[in-house]
Amino acid sequence: MARRGSDWLDDDASLALLDAADALRGALEDTGTGRVGAAHGGLVEAVGTVRDAARRAAGRLGRSGSRSQVEPERIAVAAAASEVFETAERMAALADADVVWVGEHERLGRWLTVAPLSVAGLLRAAVLSRATTVLTSATLTLGGSFETMAGRVGLRADERLGEDEEAPRAEPRDDPDARLPWRGVDVGSPFDYARQGILYTAAHLDRPGRDGIGEDALGQIVELVRAAGGHTLGLFSSRRAAETAAAHARRELPGPPVLCQGEAQLPELARRFAAEPGTSLFGTMSLWQGIDVPGDTCRLVIIDRIPFPRPDDPLVQARQQAAARAGGNGFMQVAASHAALLLAQGAGRLIRSVDDRGVVAILDPRLVRARYGPYLRRSLPPFWTTTDLARTIGALRRLSGSA
Repeated sequence: MARRGSDWLDDDASLALLDAADALRGALEDTGTGRVGAAHGGLVEAVGTVRDAARRAAGRLGRSGSRSQVEPERIAVAAAASEVFETAERMAALADADVVWVGEHERLGRWLTVAPLSVAGLLRAAVLSRATTVLTSATLTLGGSFETMAGRVGLRADERLGEDEEAPRAEPRDDPDARLPWRGVDVGSPFDYARQGILYTAAHLDRPGRDGIGEDALGQIVELVRAAGGHTLGLFSSRRAAETAAAHARRELPGPPVLCQGEAQLPELARRFAAEPGTSLFGTMSLWQGIDVPGDTCRLVIIDRIPFPRPDDPLVQARQQAAARAGGNGFMQVAASHAALLLAQGAGRLIRSVDDRGVVAILDPRLVRARYGPYLRRSLPPFWTTTDLARTIGALRRLSGSA
């Protein structure tokens, strides 16, 4: 911003921005990763310096000349300065409703992020209380209920209308605490999941650890992909796990290629996956939600582990603590619901048309062993379920015509 604005700022304003950038960089290097609080005085002071310098620059950049000489670049830089000012002001405030934390990337270095603890109040006040609203998605029910997602957007469970209860006439409300009646409607699916798909859970594998994907899980991946004749979408919790599984499958399985995210642009990988018979595609979060391949391309979806958020994620930690302070179960309300949503989205990659058939294989025994397992399973499509690997392989072989 300092470089882009140098043509319109005086030397003092430009130097103030550059000094603020240096101060922020130094403070980030001196601060460990994780949530920022009052104890991190040096970093908070540096952010305040950025705020003050950006406020001064935004004021000077906003003083436009005559209307006949409007300068688009100056307008763009002024907008950037205003955004930096507003963000830095919010970070420096360390408000209870926000979470501020330092992250780190091996190539890009350190960065500072601010995010709301919850968007429920904002959505309730600015959207839901002002207009009749329709929210639609294939994954609005978590654990078999609408209440979790309703709470995330600012609706209360006690405001839900019964099946036969008439909704009152909708009127704009200025009071965000006024009752907001809502209705949750499941309109069903055109897919017959119990006939079209199998959910296999590897109940006898070891629980996933921090050391990456295990040899027993790699062995099952090879067996399953071989039985399916390729045609596999592998959804992994980390880039390392996807690369390890792809390398192992290539060694053990001659024939159709195994593609791995990162080896080419995602659109190109998706095109090859759909166009080249028998090809498999392994990858991470981009594939959990961003790929749609109906037909025979995908007979098998493999999920290596339940996609819980990282336990050291500052935003997740803060939200779990807030839920616990409110008397709830922080793990179930935050981590488990996050995992349930991603599982539903990942498993949904299998059946994309009424003619699709196949298997979703989840290589994490916690889905059937852990106390939260039933909640996660209720969030998935109602596939026919089994923990029998031999039966699953037999079904895949029949589907691929190799039985």
